[in-house]
This record gives sequence, C-alpha cells and structure tokens, in this order.
Amino acid sequence: MTKTVAIWSAAFALSAIAAIATAQHRFRYHDETKTRPLNLVAATVDPGASTSEISETRKALRVSANGIPDHLVGRFPNRGNPHSISAQNVSLKVPANPKPRGTVTPLELGWNFGVSLNGVVFDPLAAEFWHGDPRSGWSYNALGGAIALGLDENHAHVQPNGKYHYHGIPTGLIELLDYSPDRHSPLIGFAADGFPIYAMTGIVNGKVTEMTSSYRLKSGNRPGGRAPDGKYDGTFNEDFAYVPGLGTLDECNGAFTTSPEYPEGTYAYFLTEEYPVIPRCFAGSPDKSFRFGRR
Repeated sequence: MTKTVAIWSAAFALSAIAAIATAQHRFRYHDETKTRPLNLVAATVDPGASTSEISETRKALRVSANGIPDHLVGRFPNRGNPHSISAQNVSLKVPANPKPRGTVTPLELGWNFGVSLNGVVFDPLAAEFWHGDPRSGWSYNALGGAIALGLDENHAHVQPNGKYHYHGIPTGLIELLDYSPDRHSPLIGFAADGFPIYAMTGIVNGKVTEMTSSYRLKSGNRPGGRAPDGKYDGTFNEDFAYVPGLGTLDECNGAFTTSPEYPEGTYAYFLTEEYPVIPRCFAGSPDKSFRFGRR
C-alpha cells in the first residue's frame, strides 16, 4: 500500500467514526459478508414536477432546486426502502473557479459528493456498517447488494426525510442528456469542490476515451475475528484498494479532459461502471453547503 493510499484509508475510517456525531438515528445491525445481485426497482413512476436553476456569479455557482428528478423513478416506498420521495429545499454553492489543493479530501458520511444538473444530489456512502458499528472500520458498499436498500434503476433511493439521491450512475438522467459512448460525456453536474462531473467517457490527448477506475478488489480474505471474514468480494468499501495507474483515473475518479464546456481543458470527475462509480474524495475544497449532517 502506498503512503497516499494509507493516509486516504485512515482518513476514511476516521470519517466513519466522526459520523457518529452527525447521525440522527441508530445504525442497523448487519453481519452479511457476501455480495448479491442488485435487484433494481423498475423506473416507471413520474415523481412530479422537477425544478432546478443554476446561477453564476464571479466566484460561485449556485444551485437551487426542489430535489425532484426530471426522469422516471422506482416505486417508493418499496420492500427495501420504506420512504416516499418529497420535495426538498436544495440550496448549494460551488466555487466557479475551483483549484486542486495538492492533497485529497476524503468524502465523509453526512456529505453529498455533488449535485446533478436536475438538482438531485450524489450521495454514494451508505450509513450501514458491520455489526451496526461505525467504529468497526467496515462500511457496506451501497452497490454491493449485500444490504437491500431498495435502489431503483437510477441506482437511487430515498432517505427518511424524503430526499431522493443517487448512489450510482443516474441512468434516467444520462439518457435524457443523450449520453453516447462514442463522444465526450455530457455535463452531468458539479462536485462540491466545483469541478465538473461527467459519465464514463472523456477526451484525453484528443481521443474519446473510456474513463476507467483505478480501484480493484484486494486479494485473499478479510481478517475475520472481530472483523468480517470471507473473500474480498465488494461487499464492503474496504474490500477495494486504489492502484495508481491501473485505470485512466486517479484516486478521486478524476482526470484532465477537454469538453464542450471546457475547450481549454479542466480537471473533472467521472462516474465509472466499476467501483467506486461515484468518487469518494475531492481534489479541491468542498463547500460546506454540501454537508447535510449536524453542523
């Protein structure tokens, strides 16, 4: 393990422990250790009127929305998710001219990673832990299938307060934006630090390129004992390790790209088919408006 990855992993573990202070509920007890196929709920329901507005000043972009997506969603409540979608007061701010910090900032539980153009947030972390204990150091991968979360075909579900949010690739949104693997991804949204979010394809050195994750499953078995046992199979976020250069993207699922919105080029984040799908750290400084835990 590289020094950078070790620091990132330690920071992620600490962020899970810090989540105790922001949690508004008890964590559910789980002892599942194997991945299962995702049973996604068909997106056949019209969620109602969606409103989203992005305004720009010299220093910031401001996103105002009601949190209702502009595409079909699954039926909520459902067997894996007992909550109903309701309108939200989405008011977020991102830097208009983001700068890399030189060191990464791990995404913490209680923070949204970013916001889509339709005003629905990207919130990839799940408040689900081994034995219901954030101190265990083992957090469940929302897309691993071990825990039934009632995700719909947009890889999204609903929090107790009615917030619909994406845990993975927002299928309905990218279809509306006319995504094609043969060209640069359309702009999907913005991360909390201001850098743009795209999906799966970018332009690198003048060529359309599939943007691929640099994470892979660890080899062998988990430690067992007070920790989960079984193979590293993707049940937990900690089953994965970042390997520099393995894919086209860095540890934050980011890379330099040129796009119609940024013809001179920019650092950008990409959603990927493989883990982590939605990035788990920031290259820049996330704005505090993206924090939804206790302040």
